[in-house]
Amino acid sequence: MSVFSAFASLVEQLADLLQPLFGATAVAAAIVLFTALVRLLVHPLSRAAARGQQAQARLRPQVAELRKRYAKQPEKLQQAVLELHAEEKVSPLSGCLPSLLQLPAFFLLYRLFSSEGDALLSHRLFAAPLGGRWADALAEGGVFGAAGLVYVGLFLVAAVVAAFTCVRTRRMAADGSAVESAVGKAMPYLSFFTLFTVAVVPLAAALYVVTSATWSAVERVVLYR
Repeated sequence: MSVFSAFASLVEQLADLLQPLFGATAVAAAIVLFTALVRLLVHPLSRAAARGQQAQARLRPQVAELRKRYAKQPEKLQQAVLELHAEEKVSPLSGCLPSLLQLPAFFLLYRLFSSEGDALLSHRLFAAPLGGRWADALAEGGVFGAAGLVYVGLFLVAAVVAAFTCVRTRRMAADGSAVESAVGKAMPYLSFFTLFTVAVVPLAAALYVVTSATWSAVERVVLYR
């Protein structure tokens, strides 16, 4: 049995448990719940990443001072930054490594809900098939057709979460808690990429993406309060 088959079997078992409560939408509910459970399992890595980023933020003024002092001596600057991290017992990778370790789980879930879980994709969320896409819903009944309304609701949730994440990330940047760079300035707006994802992936994968984005938004509030 492949990893995808094992995961699909777990989701199907969750759907069986949820059947009395959700009826025909039990599989969709199981996808949301399974995503939340996986995010809960990798939460310790998120906490480690948050601690690392906060530690890096505390060192940022000292690193900036070193950059001014050794502006024309890159080798000395590198050595001084490494020594600073060693003195403060902060790993240069402490903020990003835990986040990178979560990626395999996220990739696995995305593949499961987009192409590998054929049995799961044959079910529906109300009028919209979990294996279908927004373009299919538009072709069948338009934006406000039975299937189209499912996507309207999903887009609304994704937009609210993206806007909340954007505002909070910009606020952190203004407080000096985020990296001041071109990437750092663009980061707040990347949350709206979720809307594009919902529009192009199968509905099952869209449910996973929106659930995961919502979890991330709440998690960041808790970890960076």
